[in-house]
Amino acid sequence: MTRTSTAVDRPRFRLAHKIAAWYDAEAYFRRRAQNGKAFTMPIPGLGDVLFAAKPAHIREFLKIPASAFTPPMPNPIEPVVGPGSIILLDGARHKDERARFLPALHGERIRRYTGLMTRAALDEIAKWQPGTPIDARDAAQSITLHIIVQAVFGIDDKNLRDRYVAVVKAMMREYVAPLMFFPALRRAPLGLGPWQRFSARRGELDALLSQQIARRRNCGVGGYDDVLSVLMSDHDGAKLSDDNVRQQLRTLLVSGHETSATTLAWALFHVHADEEVRQNLLDELADNPGAEQLPKLPYLGAVIAETLRMHPTVSIVVRQLKRGVTTWHAVRSPGDVIGIALPALHADPQIWPDPGRFDPERFLTRRPSPAEYSPFGYGHRRCPGSSFAALELAIALGTILTNVELRLPDGKRRPKLPRSIPRGVAAVPSRPIMLDVVRNLRGGS
Repeated sequence: MTRTSTAVDRPRFRLAHKIAAWYDAEAYFRRRAQNGKAFTMPIPGLGDVLFAAKPAHIREFLKIPASAFTPPMPNPIEPVVGPGSIILLDGARHKDERARFLPALHGERIRRYTGLMTRAALDEIAKWQPGTPIDARDAAQSITLHIIVQAVFGIDDKNLRDRYVAVVKAMMREYVAPLMFFPALRRAPLGLGPWQRFSARRGELDALLSQQIARRRNCGVGGYDDVLSVLMSDHDGAKLSDDNVRQQLRTLLVSGHETSATTLAWALFHVHADEEVRQNLLDELADNPGAEQLPKLPYLGAVIAETLRMHPTVSIVVRQLKRGVTTWHAVRSPGDVIGIALPALHADPQIWPDPGRFDPERFLTRRPSPAEYSPFGYGHRRCPGSSFAALELAIALGTILTNVELRLPDGKRRPKLPRSIPRGVAAVPSRPIMLDVVRNLRGGS
């Protein structure tokens, strides 16, 4: 049996804590970490998960051997990505799949995508008419989905890309929080309900993926320079079953767009909620730098880093123990789950003065350590697409701001932050982030 010491903060009213975490994930974790103790949070299917959020705790966590951990199961995202997803694999299988992914998502290969990233942003911007509102997150999803579909499949057919965008958006809308955390609800009585709607959308996506896999198996990977080709180019890749390939592609499509789209939407909110930040950014972009220069701009990079500090799209890093450990003044047994609450870590006032204020200058004056800031996770399970995401965010945000003038709707000069709620693979704004189009250099004034 697990034993915990008095140094661990344990909740008294478990249902209230579950509701609070779903209602506003960021606020909940920040509040629980205020006394500096590790704390437990009840998560359906995983039991009482022990979380910590202080740099000293993170350093202790990072010293635990990777061999002591496995992804926690049942996992809330398994229905979306599949049990064979790289996110949920362990041991040698995870190592092999990660080695197959990394060449496709790093270095010179991703720099080849700067052109398509710029075009995806410009194509979306061209639809925005002056005097009309846009939903920032929906627009960001369109941009990031077009990017990931082209990067993964090399699809030039816009109609087919639009089909992928529509199907993935529809699937993620149906995967609501109750389905994530209560496996008992993953049923469709009489063929009705949210699970049936989600399953139908997932089936549509799998049909599209199967068609793409069949085409590539028939014509081979020669002449292609996309992620699917990388996955299927070696001997082991050629032996992968269609179901295995579908799960990895689903993972790329969903996690590769959802987190970036959410970060882009939050960034647009903060930039237009603070005139000083907006003007500093416009001053840096005044010379209209090319796409390859955008990731090198210090203030643009600081805006993105500060957005990820305030709104880490994956709120928690969780691991299930294969063997017992003593950590954070608590003895944990095999099967127990421990984790890091990133919203609380990123809001530690001893590291981040006035943590509730959006201040990109923080990242111009110091470089935080991984124990203080790590929006893409840790160690051998750190997001393999982090370099791709960083490039994509810089190009998308920079391209939007140099081609269109946006503003918050009238009367919302001091807007209240939306809550952060779990949905799909990310923590997303609880309400649409609406922005008015003032002037569009791509579509007229």
